[in-house]
Formats: sequence, C-alpha cells, structure tokens
Amino acid sequence: MKRILCFCLLLCGIAAFAQNPNMPTDFLSKEWHKERRQKLREKLPANSVAVFFANAVRNRSNDVDYVYHQDPDFMYLTGYREANAVLLIFKDKQKGINSNLYDEIIFVQPRNAIMEMWTGRRLGNLGTKEQLGFEQAFNNTDFKDYNIDFSSFDQILFLDFHNDVRDDARDKGDLYDLIEQFKTKVNYPRKDALSVQREQPQNNLNTKALIEMMNDLRGIKTKEEIELLRKAVTISCIGQVEVMKAMKPGMSEREVQGIHEFVFKKYQAEDLGYPSIVGGGHNGCILHYIDNYKPALSSKELILMDLGAEYHGYTADITRTIPVSGKFSPEQKQIYDLVLAAQEEAMKICKPGTPFSDLYSATAKVINKGLKELNIIENETDRHLYYPHGCCHHIGLAVHDRGNYDVLQENMAITIEPGIYIQENTTKDPKWWGIAVRIEDDYLITKNGCEHLSSYAPRTTEAIEAMMKQPSPLDKFILPDLEKTLPKN
Repeated sequence: MKRILCFCLLLCGIAAFAQNPNMPTDFLSKEWHKERRQKLREKLPANSVAVFFANAVRNRSNDVDYVYHQDPDFMYLTGYREANAVLLIFKDKQKGINSNLYDEIIFVQPRNAIMEMWTGRRLGNLGTKEQLGFEQAFNNTDFKDYNIDFSSFDQILFLDFHNDVRDDARDKGDLYDLIEQFKTKVNYPRKDALSVQREQPQNNLNTKALIEMMNDLRGIKTKEEIELLRKAVTISCIGQVEVMKAMKPGMSEREVQGIHEFVFKKYQAEDLGYPSIVGGGHNGCILHYIDNYKPALSSKELILMDLGAEYHGYTADITRTIPVSGKFSPEQKQIYDLVLAAQEEAMKICKPGTPFSDLYSATAKVINKGLKELNIIENETDRHLYYPHGCCHHIGLAVHDRGNYDVLQENMAITIEPGIYIQENTTKDPKWWGIAVRIEDDYLITKNGCEHLSSYAPRTTEAIEAMMKQPSPLDKFILPDLEKTLPKN
C-alpha cells in the first residue's frame, strides 16, 4: 500500500510540474502567434479551413530518436514545440459542442506523468490554452471522434504528405494516427497497391495554396522576429571571431567546428540552423561538406566555415574563409578579394524593388570578369563550375526560409553569398588548385537599402589577418594526450 501511495504521489508531483521554471523569457509571445494566425486567416478563401501538422519524430537507432525539431510553419503559427499535434484554422466562425463559436482549434499531446518523467514536460490541452492562448485546445486522442464536417468546406488547405511518418503502435494519438484520421475525414485519395500514380485529390482538397500564403507571411519579418534573428546572427559572428583568434596549423576540422558550436551554446542557442560545414583545403570545394573529419589542417590551406546558430527557432547563415596560417598567400588573396568584390557589388543594389535575380547577376559579372583576368577562364561568357550556386536566399525559421523570390521587399532577411571553388585539375596552372572561398553575410532589407546584420565578423583580408593575431582564451586550454591517457590493457 505504501508503494502504491508513493507512486501516486510521484505521478501527482510530476503532473503538477508541467511548466518549466527555467525557460528563457524572450520567446515570441502567444499574442504574436495569435496575430500570425489571424494574418493567415485573412488570406484564406471563403468557406475554407487550413490544416497544419506538427513535425514527425525521427528515429536515430533502436529506442533513440533525433532531437525533436518543430515544423517551421507550425512553430510560426502556434509556438508549440512538441510533437504529435494538428492545428485547424477556419476562415469563418464554427459552432462548437456547446454552441460556442470558434475559428481555430488545436489537438496536442496529452499530459502523461510517466512519459514526462522520461522525455520531458508536456503542456497538454490545459497548458496549451494557458501558455499559448488557444481557447479551443484538446488532447490529440480526441481528434478521431471530433465532429468536423469537412465536406461542408469549399476548400481544405494543407501541405501534402510524404508518407515518411512512423506509427507508434503504443500511442493512439501520434502523428501517424492524426494523419490517417484526417485522411479518412476528408476522403483523401488513397494510393492503389497496383497503381504507380496517386489519384487526383478530391475537389475541395488544395495542397498548393498554403505554400504561397505562408511564403507571403514568413518572407516578411516582424520586428519581434528581427530581434531574434539579430541574436542568432551576432552569436554566429562571435563564433567566427573566436575561431579566427584560436586558429593554428594542426587543428582538426572537428575541433574548429567544436569551437563554433561551443560559442553557440554559451549564448544559449538551442540548436544549429543546419549541419556545420568546416572544410579545410580541397574540402572547401564541396559545397555542403559536413564530414568535418580532416585531422590536421595545413598552414598552406584556407578553411571555409559555414555555420549558423539557431536561437529560439531563428537561424543565421554565416560563412567566413580564413588562412590556417593567419596570412593569405598571394593566390588566396586574389581569389578572396574577387569574391569580396562580388559580394559588395550585390550589396550596392540590395534594396526594395531590386529583383532577386539582379543580385546574382551582379556577383556573377564580377566573378567572371575576375576569373578571366586571372586566366582561369578564357572568356567572361564561358560556362564553368567555379561559381556553381545562387547567391541569395531568405533566412528565418529555416536556413532556406519561406519567402518569395521576385523582388526584394522591406523587412526581408536574406543572405548574399558568392563563392569561387577551384578543384584539382580544373585549371592549367596548379597554383589555384584547392582554393575555395565563400563569403556569406546576412542582411535585413530596409526602407531605402539594407542593414548588414553580420558585420561583427571581419570580411576583408586585412581585418581577418589582424583578428587572427589576437590572443584567444583557448590558447591555454590544453587537454591531456589521449593516447597517453587511455587505460592500459
């Protein structure tokens, strides 16, 4: 009897401790998220409903999952950071069970004392009402029997499914079940086992319109979002600066990555915006190089470092390329200065009304002219792979955030990131081989131009070399020799 009583008291104690008292206080407010839902509602067509699902839990191996990351659209509209949830936003008022009117409803993970003891606190439906400001919030297990006549809507808007969600048979309200229940409710066309092509959606199912609507909303940042982006960008820049100070020949790519990410954590950035790219020498020519395995960087090499801290969901995207030795060689400096000139040319026209395509054209024109002058290409019109990517994208709740790519508008947050990558055996003169340079900065489009958000991290060769002469607090951080420290057989 005592054991049962103690167990019950334990469960009650866990259940009462739902709200984490140690959470940061600068998250976006529930009023902000509610206003975002209203902005979407204003875009919805007449007699329609928009449906959003939380992100899936991804399994790493056996009973270990990857750290959960919320779907950016879901985060934007709700502030809810847990899995296994579905949100419905109605264009018009709906009549509830007790004849009360509502225009949005969310179904979330229920409280579960045992699960919370293992995997962390849950808001539950009551916590979602209190902390996130929803008047209509229910447990996800209620969704199956909740009576919504989807056939009465002219349009049901949602993002189509990729069929990559695992079914947790123990949880009858998990994301897999929510999706299956939704498909049944809306008469979603099922794929025939013998058919290669899926049937066309039913007349009132619309899987396209929300993309454009969310691009319109998320592409223009509010002042609250801009403040979070400033923090993410500044944290990322500090990481670049501290690596410049600490860089020495013989360091590994992984060690460089660790310094960046330590700085991110020091400033309470919860996550990385994307896998860290740290490429020394020829590895820098691999655009999305994330192995970061090279054990010892040579004094003759450049190291390309593309990393972004994610702060409260908002991510920076900063790239710096620096000489491992602390001083650029003549060839490295020539390529670096060419990339920098290309970036600055795009910065000159970075303002409202400028087509996105003009930014790339400005960088490509400078790079092609410079490559010809260096005899790396024969003609400025030559097609080549020395600059194989675009130069600009939105940043925000994703590193390649939602947004439109027609013309720049005030309060867009974007990158400008030209680069030159010279792989081995691609030029007649081998002195260029293995030189890879990318310079990537983050910008806020203002009323008459742009604000350079990432200016804290040096960009010119002179400023980088000067920073690399500065002492580092890590100079005295010397760990034991691993081989000597291993236990003896």
